[in-house]
Amino acid sequence: MKTDVLIIGGGPAGIVAAITARQNYPDKRILIVRKEKYVVVPCGIPYIFGTLKDVDKDKISDGILLDNEIEIMVDEIESVDPDNKLAVSKNHGEIYFEKLILATGSKPVKPPIKGIEGNNIFFVRKDPDYLKMLMKKVEESNDVIIIGGGFIGAEFADEIRKLGKGVTIVEMLPHILSISFDEEFCELAEQELSRLGVKIHTNSKVVEIREDGVVLSSGEKLNGDMIIVSAGAKPNIELAEKMGLKVNKNGIVVDEYMRTSHPDIFAIGDCAEKRDFFTRKIKPVMLASVATAEARIAGSNLYKIKAFKQLKGTIGIFVTKIGDISMGAAGLIERQAIEEGFDYVVGRSEAVDKHPGSLPDTRKIKAKLLFTKQGEFFLGGQIAGGDTVGELINLVGFAIESGYTASRYLTLQIGTHPLLTPPPTAPATLKAVEDAILKLHHGK
Repeated sequence: MKTDVLIIGGGPAGIVAAITARQNYPDKRILIVRKEKYVVVPCGIPYIFGTLKDVDKDKISDGILLDNEIEIMVDEIESVDPDNKLAVSKNHGEIYFEKLILATGSKPVKPPIKGIEGNNIFFVRKDPDYLKMLMKKVEESNDVIIIGGGFIGAEFADEIRKLGKGVTIVEMLPHILSISFDEEFCELAEQELSRLGVKIHTNSKVVEIREDGVVLSSGEKLNGDMIIVSAGAKPNIELAEKMGLKVNKNGIVVDEYMRTSHPDIFAIGDCAEKRDFFTRKIKPVMLASVATAEARIAGSNLYKIKAFKQLKGTIGIFVTKIGDISMGAAGLIERQAIEEGFDYVVGRSEAVDKHPGSLPDTRKIKAKLLFTKQGEFFLGGQIAGGDTVGELINLVGFAIESGYTASRYLTLQIGTHPLLTPPPTAPATLKAVEDAILKLHHGK
């Protein structure tokens, strides 16, 4: 068969690339090839356990693709000949194309631990059938050990404990979530999980997995009848390597328009290399929000450069909810600012998210913002508190990407309402900006 635009991979990146391509090139034939019968919401995977209680409820509907006359093929691409623009699928044979978008995603890291191939060990995969098996095993288990205390590990722990299971997190770093948050925010998450009954072992490395649990480097043995490994992910680059595209361990090398080393082949999402917004260094961030931003650029630029240099680098905007605490981070945390040698100042604040503070369900918001001393530009922010955190950290991300200064942010016009926002006199992020400006201008 023949198509104009072939997209390999049907996750969020592939979907958005297809829709964007349809909007920009309405006369082109667009085909998505994916291995799964349907696509799950990647960030929703932890919530199939204690909240959704059903893998099928975490489904992304194909309706938006079909409504845009985008074809879907459930199959696996085994090889691609870039010179002849020919892909060969496992069950449907040859597919000729004009433009190719690789959205092959990522796969779980399998750490070199003795016993890692055992029967009671599971990984976090995006395959619906695998997730249904994983969910069944969780339901049958009593004590679950999670190796890895990043976002997925912490969210899995929070959800599985809702089923009345014993849950233990083992993290080799000093704190859970410590790649994305500074210590004071990591401790908030640890305290909340501990309050909910989750056991946490930090500064601990699993050296052996047995049928009845794990052994730590300290010699301590933890009992568990099921192990979930959440030790990160790595880009799926095998197909790109076989095609002869330029790749490295961090993904497929792309330019500002998501083009690979072949001018008619693009790569987006977890499989594509990322560059840091501030330093342009390689930044191994895998987020659906980043993937879909890249997808819009690729879909726009397939035949003509329409989105001109719109992605300046990966900021890294993270949001999670652990128990009753919502947490968000954008840009650099303080530890990273120190490592990169930035001359910076920190602004802090604590405020409520409704006004007056006596309203029901009012939550305290804790904010920490980083600015350059020279120019007062945003470097990063961390926020914790109630559910408004998600949009607050997105506003910080917008300020970073837009080159806002502390002084400019301070004069933002905002809408307020007693039930929906902090008081106009003391929003958490604005108070943190004020704190930073006082330090910058008055040395306080």
